[in-house]
Amino acid sequence: MHRVTITIDDDLDAEVDRFMNRRGYDNRSEAIRDLARAGLQQAAMEVGGPHPCVAALVYVYDHEERELPKRLARDSHQHHDLGQATLHVHLDQKSCMEVTVLKGRGSDVQRFADHVIAERGVRHGHVVYLPLHKTHAHGATNTRADTFGHRHGA
Repeated sequence: MHRVTITIDDDLDAEVDRFMNRRGYDNRSEAIRDLARAGLQQAAMEVGGPHPCVAALVYVYDHEERELPKRLARDSHQHHDLGQATLHVHLDQKSCMEVTVLKGRGSDVQRFADHVIAERGVRHGHVVYLPLHKTHAHGATNTRADTFGHRHGA
């Protein structure tokens, strides 16, 4: 283990404290280590690669945009091997939100997600990547949340 000293402003300090309280961390080192792991993991997945992953692609679009719903449906069918499930929500008269669960090679998932987000008429889009394997282990008695949001032990 290495000791690292960091300086953070008061607002970020308060946010870290709230994060620790919500997730049940006993100390800042554990919380910051998991936050760093999660950030590094997300950055690694965002650059794609051959490793398998699951991802949640969330986007809001204008369903009145010319042919957009048809283009999105066509794209999903062309990449049926990646799509696991999609939730469609009508937000208002013009806006829809979709959450699509994707599974496959990181590079394929990223390419598809980037394509959907770049479609004309898609207003906002974000993708969250998760590897299909854990990057670190927890002991059986550990009760804090890991980077997947699950709790271990009792």
